[in-house]
Amino acid sequence: MARTQGSHSDITGPRIRKAALSLFARHGYAAVSMRQIAAEVGVQAGALYNYTPDKQSLLYRLMNDHMQELLSTYAKLTPADSPVEALRQFVSFHIRFHMERPDEVFIAYMELRNLSPENFTEIEAVRRKYEDSLEAILKAGQQQGLFTVADTKIATLAVIAMLNGVITWYRAGGRLSLDAVEQIYWDMVLRSVTA
Repeated sequence: MARTQGSHSDITGPRIRKAALSLFARHGYAAVSMRQIAAEVGVQAGALYNYTPDKQSLLYRLMNDHMQELLSTYAKLTPADSPVEALRQFVSFHIRFHMERPDEVFIAYMELRNLSPENFTEIEAVRRKYEDSLEAILKAGQQQGLFTVADTKIATLAVIAMLNGVITWYRAGGRLSLDAVEQIYWDMVLRSVTA
């Protein structure tokens, strides 16, 4: 099938991913068809297969791209001098990074169930790397007598779940600034891991 006039792979591919991201976040992966994605982009449905083998591959790509960007951006932070400062840095980073990507966050957490078993295993491994970075902070703080948690893995998952909550309810221009919200969350996280 001929490419739609004005379609270019370096433009159309990203537009397909952007449309899929928006549609999956609004309607859910299961409710979105390849035809809907094509209509959003303005190409024929068959043209999508020039850019992705199927809808499952598209979901995997969106999740993997998000997780890889998360890991690489976090890795660029200047290492903190202490576990407390590292935890503070993690809280700030997590909130700020994810506030700019609400659709990616929604899909990364809510659409895991729609991944094939193989894709789920791969995405779960990448997510675990990010979780492991927080758990390492908690373990270091515990070893230094700065943190007291019954189980560092559960504490890790609880902290991330709490931080993800900001993305679902925070709106710019509301009662509190993002700086104020971040400070409140930092206080809650710190209290949750200290005796």
